[in-house]
Amino acid sequence: MFVDQVKVYVKAGDGGNGLVSFRREKYVPFGGPSGGDGGNGADIVFEVNEGLNTLMDFRYQRHFKAKRGENGMSKGQHGKNAQPMVLAVPPGTIVKDDLTGEVLADLTEHGQRALIAKGGRGGRGNIRFASAKNPAPEISENGEPGVERDIVIELKLIADVGLVGFPSVGKSTLLSVVSAARPKIDDYHFTTLAPNLGVVETGDNRSFVIADLPGLIEGAHTGIGLGHQFLRHVERTRVVMHVIDMAATEGRDPYQDYLTINEELQAYDPSILERPQVIVANKMDMPDAETQLELFQEQLEEPHLIFPISALTKEGLRELLFAVADQLDQIPKNTQPIEEKAEHIVYRHQEEQAPFQITRDPDGAFVLYGDRIEKLLKMTDLTRDESVQRFSRQMRTMGVDQALREKGAKDGTTVRLLDYEFEFIE
Repeated sequence: MFVDQVKVYVKAGDGGNGLVSFRREKYVPFGGPSGGDGGNGADIVFEVNEGLNTLMDFRYQRHFKAKRGENGMSKGQHGKNAQPMVLAVPPGTIVKDDLTGEVLADLTEHGQRALIAKGGRGGRGNIRFASAKNPAPEISENGEPGVERDIVIELKLIADVGLVGFPSVGKSTLLSVVSAARPKIDDYHFTTLAPNLGVVETGDNRSFVIADLPGLIEGAHTGIGLGHQFLRHVERTRVVMHVIDMAATEGRDPYQDYLTINEELQAYDPSILERPQVIVANKMDMPDAETQLELFQEQLEEPHLIFPISALTKEGLRELLFAVADQLDQIPKNTQPIEEKAEHIVYRHQEEQAPFQITRDPDGAFVLYGDRIEKLLKMTDLTRDESVQRFSRQMRTMGVDQALREKGAKDGTTVRLLDYEFEFIE
């Protein structure tokens, strides 16, 4: 089964917790703190494997949770960092954040890697909080939470040549005779329900990858028929091979078919029509095909190179494949416009999120929320008084106390943060 789009949940590993401990060694009366830091949580990384051509592995497993870092140990020993979780994807994979639509990665080359979710850093042990004022601190941090997000993984096939055309014009038959691919072929529309890839070798030792893409119909760019399931795959092809049933075996006008398909490509992505397009007049072994071809050439507004062929009898295929190979020789591998990698770094302004926000529940309690303050709470060891006091100081420095007063908080008012409740004290 061919799978080319899937939604997945990923959660990077949390950092390991720091440790509170003290040296207890013979003849060392004042041992001091010795709690080590926790290890970093595992990142989630996508890596391109050219042996894959579908997202099937993600169809049956939609949740990926990486390992957390090891907790800190006594004698100042650092917890072990977790190894990254590496997930293999086929070339042509695009990863987007489902919530924001931001493109996180565009993976095209074998071995290329992209960090999709960053693991949390390990929490600090009490050895890190020792100072002249507090030589024996009972403070440690919990590990930082790893990034979690819903992502959309989309596959856009990387083929040199894309076969486009109405259903049943002979694209699958053409692919089967010019390559070793064996697509399903039948007399009804949409026999091809998924893209088929084949490697074509010409007589002069050149080769290229050709994709038979599901048949287009009018309105495909709006999702009618196989719609976007087809159109996303034509984006990366370097040459478009437009196959036309020149014998009009289904009663359609070949020239009108040609216009309709180009209108669909134009509506989906105008840049597709800027690429070389080879017109393939198929089924030339059928009656009236020659007459239809002459009429088609007269109707073309601009002169085009047309290759009359018969996929069934293999007539004209040699000339077609040599012409396509010549076109590909003149086109660089990457047709997508890539921004020039400038010598300097461009910094874009990103609006900084407020460290916290305040709302009020129906029972009158104040509710604190925000990424920064929630992360601070998660990294606070609430079982130790010194850690709680430190969290209280951090909130005061952030301006939480003052903001609550301005919102009307009085002595004894309940304040909620995640699953915890605190009492506001003046």
